[in-house]
Amino acid sequence: MNTQELVTLVPWTFIAQICNLFIQMYLIKRFLFKPIREMLAKRKELADAQIKDAEAAKEEALAMKAEYEQNMADAKEKAGEILSTAQKTAEKKSDEIIREANSQAQALKNKAESDIAQERRKAVNEIKDEIGGIAMEIAGKVIEREISEDDHRKLIDEFIENVGGES
Repeated sequence: MNTQELVTLVPWTFIAQICNLFIQMYLIKRFLFKPIREMLAKRKELADAQIKDAEAAKEEALAMKAEYEQNMADAKEKAGEILSTAQKTAEKKSDEIIREANSQAQALKNKAESDIAQERRKAVNEIKDEIGGIAMEIAGKVIEREISEDDHRKLIDEFIENVGGES
């Protein structure tokens, strides 16, 4: 065999080999690359959908967090308002109770003063009545007998003892 025969090119074989190559390429492209591309496209779509779902979930979580923080801020504000209102109400109630107690104390003081004044007038009237009665007794005794100076002193002492003993 000759070296030249090894390197020679047979045109019909060459054309058959090129046709065979194109057929193989077409078959590989049709039955291998196309399904692989479709599968990769489906995986990419699935991954994109999962990424979109994750982003939507993240946005929803952020919105829920913001809503939660807003609700907490509103709750703190409302609690502050309730506390402030309760303090004001308690302060008003305290002032009202103090005013009422002061007015009751003043009323009791006025009543006590009027009771004391009435008792004083009553005591003075009773003393006047007693003095009048004693004066009548003394006048009766004086009329019955003539009073000496010793008798006069005895009557005065007796009068003082009677007034002192009865009061």
